[in-house]
Amino acid sequence: MPPEPSPPPQLKEWFDAARYRSIAKELASIAPKFRSDDFMNTVLDGLEERSLMQRVHQCAVAVEVALPGTYQQKVRVLQKLAPRIGHEFVTIFLGDFVATYGLADFDFSMEALKFFTVFGSAEFAVRPFILADQKRALQMMHAWTADPDEKVRRLASEGSRPRLPWGMRLQALVRDPEPTAKILEALKDDDSLFVRRSVANHLNDITKDHHDSVLQRLESWDLRQEHLRWIAKHACRTLIKRGHPGALKLFGFGKKAEVTAKLEASPSRLELGQRLKLTAALTSASGRAQRLAIDYVVHYVKASGGSAEKVFKWTEIDLPAHAEIELVKSQVVRDFTTRKHYAGRHRVELQVNGQRVAETVFVLA
Repeated sequence: MPPEPSPPPQLKEWFDAARYRSIAKELASIAPKFRSDDFMNTVLDGLEERSLMQRVHQCAVAVEVALPGTYQQKVRVLQKLAPRIGHEFVTIFLGDFVATYGLADFDFSMEALKFFTVFGSAEFAVRPFILADQKRALQMMHAWTADPDEKVRRLASEGSRPRLPWGMRLQALVRDPEPTAKILEALKDDDSLFVRRSVANHLNDITKDHHDSVLQRLESWDLRQEHLRWIAKHACRTLIKRGHPGALKLFGFGKKAEVTAKLEASPSRLELGQRLKLTAALTSASGRAQRLAIDYVVHYVKASGGSAEKVFKWTEIDLPAHAEIELVKSQVVRDFTTRKHYAGRHRVELQVNGQRVAETVFVLA
C-alpha cells in the first residue's frame, strides 16, 4: 500500500527556528549592535508550546530584548527590515511590536502601523490604539481612506471592524458602530475590490448586533450600481442565511417560495474524509417566475450528543413558472480547526428564501 500522505504543515510553522534565524540575520545586518543570541534564546525558549499568534508576539518581545535604542529608534530599524522579510503574515510581528510597546507614543505609532501595513497587515495591531483612544484613532484612520495605497485604505476599514476574526473585540463599536460610518462611506466606492471586500465584511460584523441599521443604510445606496450591490449582498450574507425577511426582500428574495422540494444525500453512510453529495429537486407551484435564494443547513452532531446547525450558501436562481430543476452540491466531510466532526446521524435541510422546505439525513461512521 502507498504510504499515508504527510499532514499539511501547521500555520504556526511560519514562525520556526529557520525563520527566526533569518530575521536575526537581517536585523544584525541593519543594526550592528543587535544581539542575535539574545533574540534567538528568547524566541526558541518554549517555541513548541506556542500557538501561531503567540509566536508572532514572542518575535516582537525578542526584538525588544535584543535591539538597543529608544522605542522610535527600534521602529526605524524595523521599517528597514519590513521589505526584507518577504512573507506578509510573518511581517505582522512588526505591528505587534508597535502595539505592545508604542501606545504611549500614539501619533508616531499610528504612522508606523500605516507604514508596516503595506508589507503585512496591521489590522490586529491598530486595535489597541482604538481601545486606548477611539476618537483619535478613528480620525487618523479616516484620513487613511484617501491614501494612494490600497493596503492603507483597507486598514482603515479592516482594523476598525467590531468583530475582526483573530483580533481583540472592539466592544464599544459592537455596542455602537456609528463612529466607523464615515470610514465605510468613504470607502464604499473605492476602486479596489480588496478594499470594498473589507467594507462588506465590516458591515457583516455590524449585522450581528444591529441588522436593522445596516439594512437602512444599504437601502439608501443605489444598488443598481454593481459594485454597491456586491458589497451589500456580501454584507448581508449572514442575514440571508438566517432567513432575515428584510435582507431577503432587499435582494428580491422576499416572497415565500411556491415550490415542492426533495433533498437526497449520498452516500447515506460515510466516513470522515469522504465526499457527501446533496441532490435537490425543486418544482415550481407558481404560474409566474420566482427568484430563489437556495441554501442548505447541516445539523452537525456535537460531542455532547446534541447538534449545532451551520448554513451553507448553495445558489441563486430564477425558476420559471411550473418549471423543474435539479441541483447538485458536494463537499468533503473533514475536520477543520474551527469544526470537529463526531459520529452519528446528521440532518440536512434545504432552505429556500429563508424557509426550510425539505430534509434528508446521512450517518457519519
